[in-house]
Amino acid sequence: MDKLKKVLSGQDGNDDLNILQEANEASTLGWGTRVKGFLACFVAGVLCSVLGTCLLWVPRNGLTLFAVFYSLGNIASLLSTMFLTGPLKQLKRMCDKTRALATGIMIWKNKGLALLFCILQFLAFTWYSLSYIPFARDAIIKLFSACFK
Repeated sequence: MDKLKKVLSGQDGNDDLNILQEANEASTLGWGTRVKGFLACFVAGVLCSVLGTCLLWVPRNGLTLFAVFYSLGNIASLLSTMFLTGPLKQLKRMCDKTRALATGIMIWKNKGLALLFCILQFLAFTWYSLSYIPFARDAIIKLFSACFK
């Protein structure tokens, strides 16, 4: 509360923290709550993205509806991972070597390619999200290796 008073009165000196750092520091959610928040945002994002992809073939306004719902889905999905690590770490880690490919899959020109890249993006984002849950990627790799042996 003192910080808010200082900011509003103009007495906030050189100890400025940007919004992301303040949000990161203010986070007091437990791990269970973070996972629930992640799942809620992730599912909402996937539903919006799938709805947008289905609306792609609507005559006249299909492309506009696709762009709106698919973009909202992507934003919700990206916000979901902020529950797991916090906003500042999320932004810093998006371009790590292990996540660069998953971050970069977002280009399309026609409906067929849009659908292909939507599927690839769902897979990439799932893999990206699993990187924030300890040992989740290892568990998925072991699961698939056991299934295909």
